[in-house]
Amino acid sequence: MPGKRIQFDRNEFSGAFGDIGTDLPLLAGMILSCGLDSASVFITYGALQILTGGVLYGLPVPVQPLKAVAVIMIAQKLPGGVMYGAGLAIGAIMLVLTLTGLLQWVARVIPESVVRGVQLGLGMALCTLALKDYVPSQGMPGWILAGVGFVIVLLLLGNRKFPPALLVIGLGIAYAAVFRLDFGRLTDGIGLSHPHWWTPTMPDIWQGLLVLALPQLGLSIANSVVATHKTIKDLFPQSSVSVRKIGFTYSIMNLMAPWTSGVPVCHGAGGLAGHYAFGARTGGSVVIYGGLYLAIGLFFSGCFDEVLKIFPLPILGVVLLFEGVALMSFVRSVASSKADLFLALVVGVIAAFVPYGYLIAMVGGTVIARFVPLDRTMRLG
Repeated sequence: MPGKRIQFDRNEFSGAFGDIGTDLPLLAGMILSCGLDSASVFITYGALQILTGGVLYGLPVPVQPLKAVAVIMIAQKLPGGVMYGAGLAIGAIMLVLTLTGLLQWVARVIPESVVRGVQLGLGMALCTLALKDYVPSQGMPGWILAGVGFVIVLLLLGNRKFPPALLVIGLGIAYAAVFRLDFGRLTDGIGLSHPHWWTPTMPDIWQGLLVLALPQLGLSIANSVVATHKTIKDLFPQSSVSVRKIGFTYSIMNLMAPWTSGVPVCHGAGGLAGHYAFGARTGGSVVIYGGLYLAIGLFFSGCFDEVLKIFPLPILGVVLLFEGVALMSFVRSVASSKADLFLALVVGVIAAFVPYGYLIAMVGGTVIARFVPLDRTMRLG
């Protein structure tokens, strides 16, 4: 309902699972690959969700792990201290960009066609990940599970009376309970936990800046700030959320999270699109989502690897696929211009499939849009 900042109805509960396909595997991957403390990661992550969704925005604007940071951490198995240092570094950089007005200037300079291309590229990347890695991960049973989930979402997407994510996640939980869960291990691992304090060191901050923060910066500006701001305006045109506010919350979250051994985080156009596509219209979905992680961290961190089985990857793949499609659909706003659509497609392909593609696509696309007469060239062609 218009004017409601927080609701807890079935649509908000459905929307709460709209971004789990992206977040949970990345968090689990960093915990398992890098030896992070699961309680600290989940408790901090859940608390930040509740802070942003429930207190600061009142919209389905969730928190996500920094994707470039997560991928590098998992691939190189870096120690947690380097990641926490990266969080402080990128939080400080984003705070400077916000306070000086540079972030707002960048957002004004980037044309809509480039923003749509960035959204398209992220959507393609999410769909590729879902179909290539998540859905096939458990063989033929996984394909069948994903197929049933896909049909459920396809039939119920947009249905306010029977929102699809609750049924799909319920299907995954039922499958896990019958075929995958060890209830003995699950109950044995239950116990109260708390986050661990981390004290920063300059070597960690410098290494985190060079190895993790700088590769992340282009993606953060393009997706976490500019594309997220545009997506909020698309879905909630009455909203007064500014680029400056997004920059501030990005900064403050990353200046806070490392102290309790939390992973660096951001907002993201994909997470917002996912929550919205599965029914969310207020910050209630993000509070519910944060509560899930908070509960896992506080009570189930001793058996979190067993908890992960509750959410089978093929089901997460279905959620991720529709999140990606929802994000890609925004490109239709530039479809009336052949030149803008062409540029958005080029930017999208570069962003999705080229190393450091988001930075290259954002800068290159902006330069082309500003200085190359695409309209005239395509008319001549």
